[in-house]
Amino acid sequence: MSYTSETPFDNIESSHHYVALLLEAIEEARREVDEEIALSMHGDAERRKEALQIVAYNLAKLSFHMKTSGRLLNDLRTLRRLLLAERQPMRARAKVAGAT
Repeated sequence: MSYTSETPFDNIESSHHYVALLLEAIEEARREVDEEIALSMHGDAERRKEALQIVAYNLAKLSFHMKTSGRLLNDLRTLRRLLLAERQPMRARAKVAGAT
């Protein structure tokens, strides 16, 4: 009987992948908003331009937090591998490399 994941957060790897996909979507939205801001510069839509600038600012903050979350998930993945001996410490790898 195999376990099937019900959410994208069932393990660190799938959570990391989900955050990466979310970051891609955020970056795409940022590009679109930047284009809209550039187009609004040519008209009298000052209020719209200001609203788009706020959206761009919030997307930039969200992007920063998603990048930070991705790095934290990567750190957790590395620590889990180290704790579960899925990854050899540097000293052990050096000894193995020196023995060959």
